[in-house]
Amino acid sequence: MEAFRYEALDAAGRTVSGVVQADTPRQARTQLRAQGLHPSAVDAVRARERARQPWVRGISSNELSLVTRQMATLLASGLTMEQTLGALIEETSTPMTREVLGGVKSEITAGLSLAGALGAYDKSFPDFYRALVHGGEESGALPTVLQHLADYLDARQALKQKTSLALLYPILVTVVAISIVAGLLVFVVPQIVQVFQQSRQSLPMLTRGLIGLSGFLQAAWPYLAVAVIGGVAAARLALRRAAPRRSWHALLLRTPWLGPLVRGVNTSRFASTLAILVGGGVPLLSALNSGARVMTNMVMREAIEGAVERVREGQSLARALAATRAFPPLMIHLVASGELSGRLEQMLQRAAQLETQALERRLAVFLTLLEPVMILVMGGIVLLIVLAILLPIIEINQLVR
Repeated sequence: MEAFRYEALDAAGRTVSGVVQADTPRQARTQLRAQGLHPSAVDAVRARERARQPWVRGISSNELSLVTRQMATLLASGLTMEQTLGALIEETSTPMTREVLGGVKSEITAGLSLAGALGAYDKSFPDFYRALVHGGEESGALPTVLQHLADYLDARQALKQKTSLALLYPILVTVVAISIVAGLLVFVVPQIVQVFQQSRQSLPMLTRGLIGLSGFLQAAWPYLAVAVIGGVAAARLALRRAAPRRSWHALLLRTPWLGPLVRGVNTSRFASTLAILVGGGVPLLSALNSGARVMTNMVMREAIEGAVERVREGQSLARALAATRAFPPLMIHLVASGELSGRLEQMLQRAAQLETQALERRLAVFLTLLEPVMILVMGGIVLLIVLAILLPIIEINQLVR
């Protein structure tokens, strides 16, 4: 079966659209007429080609979590993969989700595995998602892996929303403060200091510096905007290459405050992934290889790849991870305990929970300190502007007396 996108009129004369599964366009039209619709256009979904277009967005995070949980439930109920995808296509009301799932179903019908079919839609299904699905298919425990994956996606989305909401206020304050300061320097300050310049008196150094900065911003702001945009574009192009990206990731790990956050995010993701795969019956070496693929930091990914080689040579997982010096000692001790007691999955889940909790605490402390620091910095800048304007006035009053 293939997926067909249609536009049709319902019984009330309203235009409706969606995706329908059929072998031929004629069969698709027949299905639509049986539903009381009058199709005006039926076209085959070229989901693979459309998914690769740069302006097309994939499935949202919330939708992906819901689809994953529904897929796990349907597969655990005994439905085949094609029946499951067909049910999901009928259930969802989001056009993009229906289109992508229709494309995935077509790929599976052509003979690909689920992980292989998802690989054509990397905007909707990230690397770690496809890695976990691949591990679940290899172990034969795909429903269980998908259920754990849905739980993980929900937890990650909750942390992301919490962080976004916490960062919203500081970002708004920063944008408003920068806009006010820029407006003062570009529009207000020149009109005020013009009076002092006409008086031909010797201006204080702070006032002269403010006048110079204001004049520079008035003349150079278009070039500064172009330079910022060009710098961002050049940085993005450079980070597509392996060597600059690895250097940047290594710098992030060494940066105070930010380094522990990056390390915590990757550690939590790795521990969660490994727990899901090990719990699903995936062999440890395959689980470690899949876990390396979910890491966003190249330095930590290379550390896991080195640990894979040590485990292949006969070392325990705890010793192999400890030799990388990339993971916190608490996680190493939990892994060692799990290996000795035969409860590796539970210990990995506990390590992931502890890292997530530590990450939330670091974010809370960071945001708590960020707000007063921002207020002090912006207040200091405004104070300098006010002093630069008031100092000449004070000197004039002293001369008059």
